[in-house]
Amino acid sequence: MSHPDSPADEQIFALYRTMQTIRQTEEELARCHQRGLIYGACHTYVGQEAIATGVCAHLTDQDPIFSTHRGHGHALAKGMPPRELIAELFGRETGCSRGRGGSMHLFAPEIGMMGTSGIVGPCMLQACGGGYSSKLLKNGTVAAAFFGDGAVNNGAFHEALNMASVWSLPVLFICENNQYATEVPFSYSSGNPSVGSRGAAYGIPGVTVDGNDVLEIFRIAEEAVARARRGEGPTLIECTTYRTRAHAEGMADFTYRTKAEVEVWKERCPIARLKSSALLRPSMALEAEHRFATIEQEVAEAVREAREFAESSAPPLAESATTHVYAEPNSTPAVTPSPQPPATADADRTLSFATATLEALDQAMADDPTIFVMGEGIGKRGGNFTTTLGLYDKYGPERLCDTPICERGFVGLACGAGMTGARAVVDFMFIDFINDAFGELVNQIAKMQYMSSGRLKMPVLLRGCGGVGHSAATHHSGMYHSIYSHIPGLRVVLPSNPYDAKGLMAHALRSDDPVLFLEHRELMQSKGWVPQEHYEIPFGQARIARPGADVTVVALSLMVQHTLQAAEQLFAEGVSVEVIDPRTTSPLDIDAILQSVAKTGRLLVVDEAFGPCGLASEVAARVADAGFNDLDAPIKRLHGAFAPTPYAPTLERAVVPDVERIAQAIRSLMNE
Repeated sequence: MSHPDSPADEQIFALYRTMQTIRQTEEELARCHQRGLIYGACHTYVGQEAIATGVCAHLTDQDPIFSTHRGHGHALAKGMPPRELIAELFGRETGCSRGRGGSMHLFAPEIGMMGTSGIVGPCMLQACGGGYSSKLLKNGTVAAAFFGDGAVNNGAFHEALNMASVWSLPVLFICENNQYATEVPFSYSSGNPSVGSRGAAYGIPGVTVDGNDVLEIFRIAEEAVARARRGEGPTLIECTTYRTRAHAEGMADFTYRTKAEVEVWKERCPIARLKSSALLRPSMALEAEHRFATIEQEVAEAVREAREFAESSAPPLAESATTHVYAEPNSTPAVTPSPQPPATADADRTLSFATATLEALDQAMADDPTIFVMGEGIGKRGGNFTTTLGLYDKYGPERLCDTPICERGFVGLACGAGMTGARAVVDFMFIDFINDAFGELVNQIAKMQYMSSGRLKMPVLLRGCGGVGHSAATHHSGMYHSIYSHIPGLRVVLPSNPYDAKGLMAHALRSDDPVLFLEHRELMQSKGWVPQEHYEIPFGQARIARPGADVTVVALSLMVQHTLQAAEQLFAEGVSVEVIDPRTTSPLDIDAILQSVAKTGRLLVVDEAFGPCGLASEVAARVADAGFNDLDAPIKRLHGAFAPTPYAPTLERAVVPDVERIAQAIRSLMNE
């Protein structure tokens, strides 16, 4: 029999306080939505309070949680003050995301609230990243993902549980099965209506629990967290529950469910259930009624004060709308200057492009134990293009991690790892495969620093081989720099020679921004001088690959080498070609291009990728805008054909610029 002051009894009061905080805050938000104080969506957690409360009671501020669009309850249970939540939905500077997120994007990394997402699925993958960081850093933390029943029919669910099982990650997967994925019944949308039973398919414990019984959730979560902290791996917990308000405030609710159904579930209120069970305990009978009433009053006052605070808070300044897209300039240590070729024997030190990047990666991994590499065949095998050759034996399987074929999965994991203190290098083998993870890259990785107002960094390097050549056909020949250069938050790098490859790779490995590092297949075995010591080439600094006076040619990656050959031919014809290698397309060194055009008066942009909406269009537009008066002829572009890459050599040669086509394009421009 428990004593009134025993920890068990006090824990019940603590659980009740958290549940009341969630319920009363959500009810206040619903009223504020009706008053027009909330500009966008408002997804409340009413009816599901027991789940976040029971799980988060076992987590510390250092334990990261990752959540979905219905995340108010998770944030509050993790320790977010109601004033920060309400202010966020009011779009105020004092909100947890500084007014950038609203209901679906809540960030408080200071307490381990690593963010909620309006996209179904990413939280599970990011939690795997938090678990992987825990293993790598050996800090004993446990990551948790909260998601709805709709997410279990998403590919991210399979990929997350499989990765967590393969690597025995300290992760809790908490499915809040509230019976409806927006408006689609789970009974209709799932061939296996038992989520908890799915754990067995991945070799991990899976359990189904009454999601309205906070004491049972507390018990199950306690076991799962302890198991994870012991290094025994993940647990899947299905909590059957029900949201008793609409999917989002203001939405029609009874086209897909009935009022009678909702009323039945209201009678199963998790808060009332805890209170009733507590009053039956002899150890609590004397004071429980009074303590519960006091808690309710204290929470009501705190929520009232929070709403007043939010209403009186100022909105964010308009000029802050574009801050924190990238890491602050001073967040990365000073760049090591690039050495110049010495007049010694070292000038004869030549490496292949692939070996140069390998050297940079090896040096960085030796200096920074938070760096790890993921990809297919990058462990003992050393990568399809020898990009990690020999590193497995030096750094072991946790830092050179062979993955299943699940690009979305391990890119999402890399995101979560970056949020929790590790630095992932994702090796795609062929960069075409990155497109399977488009959502994780564009909706999550690229936006994380911005949505968290700079409180989270995103040190993720994504690399892969691409480009047309060797009859690789349409799924192994892309580069996609134009697509990804369009996305704010990403850095896009395209080295054209071994020296630049090492320096740019070294810089990428210390960047706090996500970097897409694109390596052309036809350059991987090209050789050039590469210093042995560490050096860096900062992003956004173009290189004059060949000085000239008559015409400027901007070229990327392999096209730089083709253009240099064409320039050599044209020099014999009396044409002086200046070749500009941007090195990076995001950021783009437009100043270097403008300076060259001011000298030559003519501009040709050569890009292997197809033309519409491409990088050459961007260069042309910006030069026309800022350097029009320097032009002596129209700007010209030379692109690959607007078609997927074919297989047959004759067809392949027909869709990509070569040396002769570049030379002819320059001749034509000189005749303008």
